[in-house]
Amino acid sequence: MSVQSPVIEEPRLFTVSFGLLCLSSFLFFASFNMMVPELPDYLTELGGAEYKGLIISLFTLTALLSRPFSGKLTDTVGRVPIMAFGSLVCFICGFLYPIFHTIAGFLLLRLVHGFSTGFKPTATSAYVADIVPLSRLGEAMGLLGMSGTLGSSIGPAIGDWFTITFSRNVMFYSSSGLALMSIAILMGMKETLITRERFQLKHLKISWKDMYEPAVLRPSIVYFLFCFCYGAILTIGPDLSRYLGINNRGLFFTCFTLSSLITRFGAGRISDRHGRESVMKVGVSLMAFSMLLIGLADSPLFLLTGSVVYGIALGICSPTVQAWTIDLAPEDGRGRAVATMYIALEAGIGLGALLSAWLYDNDSSKFGMAFYVMGIITLVGWFYMVKTGKKKLPQ
Repeated sequence: MSVQSPVIEEPRLFTVSFGLLCLSSFLFFASFNMMVPELPDYLTELGGAEYKGLIISLFTLTALLSRPFSGKLTDTVGRVPIMAFGSLVCFICGFLYPIFHTIAGFLLLRLVHGFSTGFKPTATSAYVADIVPLSRLGEAMGLLGMSGTLGSSIGPAIGDWFTITFSRNVMFYSSSGLALMSIAILMGMKETLITRERFQLKHLKISWKDMYEPAVLRPSIVYFLFCFCYGAILTIGPDLSRYLGINNRGLFFTCFTLSSLITRFGAGRISDRHGRESVMKVGVSLMAFSMLLIGLADSPLFLLTGSVVYGIALGICSPTVQAWTIDLAPEDGRGRAVATMYIALEAGIGLGALLSAWLYDNDSSKFGMAFYVMGIITLVGWFYMVKTGKKKLPQ
């Protein structure tokens, strides 16, 4: 008589809380990404064409500066209130864009708007680490990333549609509506931080320890370097799309975000099984290759092909580096570790936006050079992984 081996059930990942978190993330990312394709033209109409590089850079600057605060508050006040605050900033800013009709006012609003991504993603990643089994963390980050990517994909397309069909102001107000829905979902979620403190002004006092988690230095450096590409995509991608005859500039964003969406789930699972760094090396290599394709693009099809390759690379790298970060994070400092990772992200995006805008200089003959430089910077991250990976790191 044969004896059957007991069936070992895989730890449960799909829960109501995880589903609500993904839905809230989808609405949040759709909210502020609706605006991205329209903002360069809006700033140009205000007379500030030469400040296009600041559209993304100012947004990422405040996101970067707020990360140490969001990390500390996430580990003390709680995950849910910090997520809600980030969505609240998006809700308010959507109503203010139609009111600010000066270059200075617009740029100030971009600074304020950056607080949204400085707070919500930090607390969201910490919340996920609290509720999912660590053996499926990469898969969970892939699914969460799919939600944000889907929002980032749909946002630019529907934002462009709202602007063309109705008006730019309607698009801004719709952005606020999506952010409000994100907040409503969060209000019904259970807090996961066990030891919470009531918010006090002392929580805004930041020390060096709150700003930086040394355990996650390596993934943060790699994240910083490959995020230069994203800064370039967001800043000069719409101009390149228009130059090559793509009327709906949201199509360029939709192509790379959809290919990223398809890739994320599988990449997260593979990194759970075969290791974060091996998967990251593949993703970073593809990202550098995508910059070459986009820089060489001389037709809409060529550009969209490069966009798809970039999306695949992004879908591989994003959930993997997030899971890699949490793998290395101390249990009582997940918020701080995630904040460190996101500081690297914002710094990379902001510097990539500034550098690509400076290299491009509103001259269509310089598109290629701008994207080639982004690809070279990305390859530096690949070589850094290879070199540092050979060393025996301290336990």
